[in-house]
Amino acid sequence: MTVSDDQLHIETFCLGLWETNCYVVRVGASCWIVDAGFEPDAMIGYIEQHNLEPERVVLTHAHVDHIAGLAQVRARWPQIPIVIHIAEAPALLDPALNLSIALDEPVVAPAATGMLEHGQVLELEGVGFEVRHTPGHSPGGVSLYQHEAGVGLAGDALFAGSSGRTDFPGCDHEALLISIRTQLYTLPDETRVLSGHGPETTIGAERRSNPFVQG
Repeated sequence: MTVSDDQLHIETFCLGLWETNCYVVRVGASCWIVDAGFEPDAMIGYIEQHNLEPERVVLTHAHVDHIAGLAQVRARWPQIPIVIHIAEAPALLDPALNLSIALDEPVVAPAATGMLEHGQVLELEGVGFEVRHTPGHSPGGVSLYQHEAGVGLAGDALFAGSSGRTDFPGCDHEALLISIRTQLYTLPDETRVLSGHGPETTIGAERRSNPFVQG
């Protein structure tokens, strides 16, 4: 799955047994890594193959399937900043919070170096992404919206025909519904939604037919 216009290019990598969508967002020779799941070798290889310079890792949230590859990313680029919402930061270091405690090898990821705030605009070579706090699936979940390209990276808040699970510790079903209605469904219908799992969709399609989030 690829999103591309004259400046912005977003490449999708479906990683690990949980088929987590992780993204390389690139403008020119600069890029971000958005989430780093299990077995990130293909994503790292893509960056190397295209001679890209990763500026930061942006995490939509800190569940294990979105952070398990951070150690490998840091091993390849030791100085790369890692940013996440402040409410989510403790989970990087706590297997109980990142849901890896029951695995054979619980995950303790590198600590965040910076915190995201709702309404903040992150810029990649002059292309701005608005940070929207979309809690519910996790306390500090965020989505990233790029207005000119009409694309949003929604993490595990909203999926094609579905929404994020809310049966994990730290989840809040009502908070997730509010997040989707106020932070995602308020975007233009034609906005392409790139989620943490599954195929892409659009805001209009989900507003019209998503059975889990109506109105």
